[in-house]
Amino acid sequence: MRYLYLISQPPGGGPPPARLMEEINKLASMQTQMLDGGGFAPQGKAARFSVKRGQFYFSDGPFTETKEVIGGYAIFKFASEAEAIESARNFMQLHLDYGEGWEGTCHMYQMMSGVDPKHEG
Repeated sequence: MRYLYLISQPPGGGPPPARLMEEINKLASMQTQMLDGGGFAPQGKAARFSVKRGQFYFSDGPFTETKEVIGGYAIFKFASEAEAIESARNFMQLHLDYGEGWEGTCHMYQMMSGVDPKHEG
């Protein structure tokens, strides 16, 4: 099963400390099931596309009304949900140990295995 971790934090949090990134890279190299991961550019480089009440909306960043910013992601392959949860706990423990006051959240989502060809347009 594949899992997506989305890491969010309050706006203006800045880049993670170098030591935290070193520890995350060590963890990623030990977990051969990590398929992909990375951080995102500041909100000023972001864009938002929405459909609401039958209308299309576009806005570019930064988004002043945002209470959280998605700072990065990781995609893993695990044999079980329990293994994915334990990995996310270890990942967030690194933030607690090496994040120097960092605050944020890891959202974990089980990923579906692809597009169902019967539902393609």
